Amino acid sequence: MRVLREVATRGSFSAAAEALSYTQSAVSQQIAALEREAGAKLVERSARGIRLTDAGEALVRHTEAVLANLAEAEAELEALAGVRGGRVRLASFPSAGSAIVPQAIANFRARHPAVELSLIEAEPQESLPRLRAGELEIALTYTPSLYNDESLAGFDTEDILDDPFYLVLPAGHPLASKPKLRLKDLATEPWVTGTDNCPCTGQVQWACTAAGFDPHVAFESDDFATVQGLVAAGVGVALIPDLGFATVRDDIVIHELYGTDRLSRTVQAATLPGYRSPAAEAMLQVLRETGAGYRSARVELALAS
Repeated sequence: MRVLREVATRGSFSAAAEALSYTQSAVSQQIAALEREAGAKLVERSARGIRLTDAGEALVRHTEAVLANLAEAEAELEALAGVRGGRVRLASFPSAGSAIVPQAIANFRARHPAVELSLIEAEPQESLPRLRAGELEIALTYTPSLYNDESLAGFDTEDILDDPFYLVLPAGHPLASKPKLRLKDLATEPWVTGTDNCPCTGQVQWACTAAGFDPHVAFESDDFATVQGLVAAGVGVALIPDLGFATVRDDIVIHELYGTDRLSRTVQAATLPGYRSPAAEAMLQVLRETGAGYRSARVELALAS
């Protein structure tokens, strides 16, 4: 059924095989076996590609629910052993993956060494569909974003930490030493933002609009280290969230935002509603603890200086 879902999504046997790391022959064999079990033809091939039959479309509609139920059954069996076994499949967006997740994994491993723990890096628009399909136990996401409230419908979520944005200027900027900078002070500056693929980009655009200007975007990058480098080179200013400061360059200046200019995102852990295995519950507890105690020491030092 996973193979059929990939064939339907990708539009060909070869693309499904590549996505699943199977051979094309293996995909054909899986579909043939599923058709024998279903007693109906599921896929029709033509010179223009593949098309699902009515029976194939009906089966695909039920696939995600079936796979999610199977994952729940696996989780229930894991519960019989408590957190002495089982598994937790965690997804994290990149900036959380470089900041709080490593410490959370270390703490979890120390407490529950018998649990199989795995991690993938994915933005919410990639991880939430995988969570819904039962391929993950926990997905770290954040709001507000371009992929926000509607996409979280049907999930249980809980807040892990508040992730404030900071204004970043090159060290030699004329306003670098000014206390309590406001966004409107930088209305005429060139800006470095994320691309349209990064949900934070919409937040930055919204903050600038609320401050009374439309930012002139000079450069785009979804890598916060690259954004810092561009700012340090003097080609723009930027807003970066706390989790984005895995490293802090010594040739930039970091300013807090004040009052109505304050901007932040809420990091959340999303899970499927209902039953959660003891292993998943234990991972959530570790994430809560790690989030509650987090504040970038590098940012603290930069602000103090």
